[in-house]
Amino acid sequence: MPSKLILILGALLLALPAVSQQAAEPNATQPQVKVNVLNVCTPSAGEQKEISAALARIPKQPLFGPDFEVSHGVSTLTDAPNLLQPGQNAQISDEPSVARYVRIRREFSAQAVFSSVQYSFSNDGQNMVETLVLHLRDPKDLIQVSIEDSASSISSAATMLAANTPASRIRLERFGKSSVALARCAGSQNGPHPDQSVYEPLFRSASEVLADYRSVLGVRRAVTAELAQIPAAAKMPAKPKSAKPAEGKNE
Repeated sequence: MPSKLILILGALLLALPAVSQQAAEPNATQPQVKVNVLNVCTPSAGEQKEISAALARIPKQPLFGPDFEVSHGVSTLTDAPNLLQPGQNAQISDEPSVARYVRIRREFSAQAVFSSVQYSFSNDGQNMVETLVLHLRDPKDLIQVSIEDSASSISSAATMLAANTPASRIRLERFGKSSVALARCAGSQNGPHPDQSVYEPLFRSASEVLADYRSVLGVRRAVTAELAQIPAAAKMPAKPKSAKPAEGKNE
């Protein structure tokens, strides 16, 4: 009996490493999650060069093909726009809102580096946002370039468009790589505004691109005309007030 007990215990001890190894294998095969955080306030020198090169490729006097699209509508927003950042003349609210928007799309000629350009203007009653997106025809490294600006809705759309509001954010979507972005950043409660003077040439170039395409796309006339066709009644319904419980009466 003692010898049989010793043999059983020995077999169990030999089996323990194999069991523990099998239990560890599923964890080893779990996919790793990689999170990329964009440094939009202070991009590196290499990223600055990429932004500068991408902006320089955008034609100032583009040749468009015959295809185009102009549309308008209403969209319910439950989250703040991806490109809109607090502290950039923006008012952020947790409540859902309704945005009236206008989109203009033009196709470039077949010989152009870019395939299409899309301009959008949206107004949710608190903020007005302009976004210009240019798509590359042969996206080997760069897929698209987007430029954005924003302003408070205390002024009219016509006033904002006439003022040539400067760009507040630039973003490059790259093929097989993380995005590159540069944005105007406000100071936090515990610190002052970051020094972004070195990025002024990039913001200035992006603002010039926006101004050029406002002109070539006829944005000022088209946006004003399209917004006028959206019914003024297209607003978010008022949030219902909670009914007060009726006071009990003693009978």
